[in-house]
Amino acid sequence: MNNKARSFKAAFGGIAAALSVLFMFMTGIIPTLTYALPALCGALLMAVTVEINARFSLVVYAAVSILSLLVVADKEAAVMYAAFFGYYPVIKGFLERKLKGAFCWVVKYIIFNCAVICAYFIVSKVFMIPFEGIGESFLGKYAILFFLVAVNAVFAVYDIALTRLVTAYVGSWRKYVKKIFK
Repeated sequence: MNNKARSFKAAFGGIAAALSVLFMFMTGIIPTLTYALPALCGALLMAVTVEINARFSLVVYAAVSILSLLVVADKEAAVMYAAFFGYYPVIKGFLERKLKGAFCWVVKYIIFNCAVICAYFIVSKVFMIPFEGIGESFLGKYAILFFLVAVNAVFAVYDIALTRLVTAYVGSWRKYVKKIFK
């Protein structure tokens, strides 16, 4: 690999990581974006995957995850990024290339649900952050089940949005990114 390619990788990955950490910091300033900003950070990694490769994207993901868990005030957002939003956009393409149809969706849902459950336990047991209102809602003991159904519906929308974002990036935005890094 020549010096220009190495420089591009370092610059592009560094910018993606810096933007991701900035967005993760913003979760402490705008708490209503606890889930939206980590999802946006994950979408940034799709561009890194397209421009460089998935392995390098996972390195950026690891760096952002570690920094977020250490310095970001909103630990719930940091855990959600580390547990799911950071790596999922990177492995999504791999899953869709290797698995087809309904089986691909089943695997995606298994990954998502395992990540949500693990994140819930990490946030509530390790960081001791309570989930207010889930058990106290009008749904009573069914609140957790309702929550899981709702987040699974949102996951389907997120997955479709990621597909459309990468299509838009490759089809329209990529040429502008190439001009910037020329």
